[in-house]
Amino acid sequence: MEQKKQKALLVGANVNFEKNFQQLMDELENLANACNIEVVGREVQNLFEINKPLYIGKGKAEEISKIADTLGVDLVIFNNELSPTQLRNLQDIINCTVLDRTSLILEIFSTRARTKEAKLQVEVARLEYMLPRLVGMRANLGRQGGGAGLSNKGSGEKKLELDRRRIESKLSELKKELEELSKDREIKKKKREESDIPLVSLVGYTNAGKSSLMNYMIDKFVKDEDKRVIEKDMLFATLETSVRKIELDDNRKFLLSDTVGFISELPHDLIKAFRSTLEEIKNADLLLEVIDYSDPNFYEHIQNTKDTLEKLGASNIPIIYVYNKSELMLDKLPLIDQDEIYLSIKEKRGMNELINMIIERLFKNYKRCKMLIPFSEGSILSYLMDNSNVLSTEYTEKGTLIDIECRESQYNKYKEYIV
Repeated sequence: MEQKKQKALLVGANVNFEKNFQQLMDELENLANACNIEVVGREVQNLFEINKPLYIGKGKAEEISKIADTLGVDLVIFNNELSPTQLRNLQDIINCTVLDRTSLILEIFSTRARTKEAKLQVEVARLEYMLPRLVGMRANLGRQGGGAGLSNKGSGEKKLELDRRRIESKLSELKKELEELSKDREIKKKKREESDIPLVSLVGYTNAGKSSLMNYMIDKFVKDEDKRVIEKDMLFATLETSVRKIELDDNRKFLLSDTVGFISELPHDLIKAFRSTLEEIKNADLLLEVIDYSDPNFYEHIQNTKDTLEKLGASNIPIIYVYNKSELMLDKLPLIDQDEIYLSIKEKRGMNELINMIIERLFKNYKRCKMLIPFSEGSILSYLMDNSNVLSTEYTEKGTLIDIECRESQYNKYKEYIV
């Protein structure tokens, strides 16, 4: 049987008439839909400053309680992250479960996580969010089920203390596991750096088309169905970083990585938990920021992505702005303006031009030269054949003469063989 949808009332406090407030409320509804929650109403209060005990005014909170009863909702979801005190106070006034934007995003992440690392990262973020809010969430914790041996330990402060210890112990275990996985990633990262293959990272808002672009490149250059990534029209379909080697027709190569999508006010605990994954963006030689050009809020999305990249220390990396879904807004495609390209991944319009832009930026510092590699240095010849653009090969008495285009680092490393 299909599970019955929960009904929700959305609540937003517009502090000092924030210009993108409506966008944030629309996003909150999309987040609720992504959790299979039916939104049946919205309530907004304009404020010059937040009410510290309740975030909104007490009269408004009481009014929301009555509206929630009238509409028969299961949840009241606030667009703002609520402090532990605010959550507890609101829970006392409103006679149904109170959630905030952060808990909703955490719920989506928990259902989308597939790899062991992503599941651990989400669980760490969820527990760190839950820990200071135990008092307000105690009823929910009870419904989720306590750990073994907790059922007969009493109630009140003793129960809270036991819950707190249990969560802190679990957090410690999870963080140790994540550290081990992080070491594995560092080993893989070191191998990538040793291969000297440039890295291109896809970044941008969730559901803008990053995974679609990744799959287009896989279909064109890798031709392996098993290498494709999950591609769905939903928020946060991708939580895992996927890296694929793209081999161009002229033997030049680069690595392409797909990352978790961004969103307005991505919760601090999630950024912290996913930081090791997101920080791989810092190692990129080039960023492709995929933007949904058909979304009326795309300017704000670009700014949110910029803010997140700055937090990660990745704001100085060269970037190409890929305006996807442009077929919904423009007749003539592609359009190219310096570091911007307007295209359609779905209709494959502008994709060759994008590939040329990537090549132009990634390989602009390549040097062309001839090297004579002695027969005794077969491993060096094999490396250059695999990791540079070999234009011609000639076998001589003294060794193999190759005409190549290579990265400056390769040129300097093997310059003793240049002829």
